Amino acid sequence: MLKEYILLREIKRLKSVRGNGTELISLYVPAGFQISDVIAKLRSEYNTSSNIKSKTTRTNVQAALEKIMQYLKLFKETPKNGLVVFCGNISDNPGKTDIELFSLEPPQQLKMNIYRCDSTFLLDPLEDMVSNRAMYILVVLDGREATVATLKGTHVEIIKKLNSLAHAKVHKGGQSARRYERLIEEDINDYYKRIADVINNLYLQSVIKPKGVIVGGPGPTKENFVKANYINYQIKILGVFDTGYTDEYGLQELIEKAKDLLKEEESAIERKYVDIFIREIARNSGLAVQGYDNVKSALMSGKVSKLLISLDIELYKVTYSCDLCKATIEKIELDNKRTEIHEGCGGHLSVVKEEDAIEELIKLADENKVEVIFISSESSYGKEFLQGFGGIGAILRG
Repeated sequence: MLKEYILLREIKRLKSVRGNGTELISLYVPAGFQISDVIAKLRSEYNTSSNIKSKTTRTNVQAALEKIMQYLKLFKETPKNGLVVFCGNISDNPGKTDIELFSLEPPQQLKMNIYRCDSTFLLDPLEDMVSNRAMYILVVLDGREATVATLKGTHVEIIKKLNSLAHAKVHKGGQSARRYERLIEEDINDYYKRIADVINNLYLQSVIKPKGVIVGGPGPTKENFVKANYINYQIKILGVFDTGYTDEYGLQELIEKAKDLLKEEESAIERKYVDIFIREIARNSGLAVQGYDNVKSALMSGKVSKLLISLDIELYKVTYSCDLCKATIEKIELDNKRTEIHEGCGGHLSVVKEEDAIEELIKLADENKVEVIFISSESSYGKEFLQGFGGIGAILRG
């Protein structure tokens, strides 16, 4: 989770950047894409940018493109998951130019090829990869074929494709209509069972259990499959949607149609753990703690089951030096707060070192295999967690 946290922190910083015009460049390079082809495309964009009317915007766009092209020459090939580059004038002073470049390898394999020049950086594809994304099982099917896949964030992994022989049978002479229909029905049920077996095995073999199944496909087959009730009773059917296809295109269509449902499910995950945390704190049960020191202590003693971190909390471990008594002091401070006077002697404190305190907690969680739940502050429960409990909490093992 540490990599995800660092990425979330970077996304938050990049979100705050605003260009004076359409001069901020976002570049998404898919895994396996030729770097030379990317540079050629950027060179073409550089030539096209000479038509930009505003001299300042034109100069900044061309400077950013040149910087990206020089940077890409450092790569012989794209990283395993692809490459994302942001570059542009980040200065908030109209009279000053500050062309900065940020790059990273995404946490999941990138399949999209995007170039965009705008007044903000394009961050949605990255955000989709690193929120509290649980795993879901997707299945798209009709009477002839089915595709089973998993979805985590924006990453879709096809698990298995299956075919049905039921509708391929030919009614030959000498075979009664009743017997023929029974054989067809048996083959359909066998087809449904094989699909369900893939889903059931996937659920049973997963260390982190999928949150449920989303079913799609054309016609009534998808409803008939769900009604057949071959899926393990522990697995929740989250929704059934009409799609035109039963292959990779069908999976993407299913995700698009289920996006509101998925958003609600993700929000429900956050709400569930915040509710548990607040309830245990209110009961004073000893099964939840809040605040940096208490949470760190619980992590170090192996007592934490879930670590809850607000996406809007910025906390730093700051090391100060006192100019009067020469003491070294370490304090946990919010991003907008720094101590200036040493209470002990009245001397002036100067910052020697700053470290991200949240990063330290997440490192401890990773070392102890503790699940980290990032809590958005956009919801009422998220705001309560941040404002009422400081944005740091832990649910302890019972």
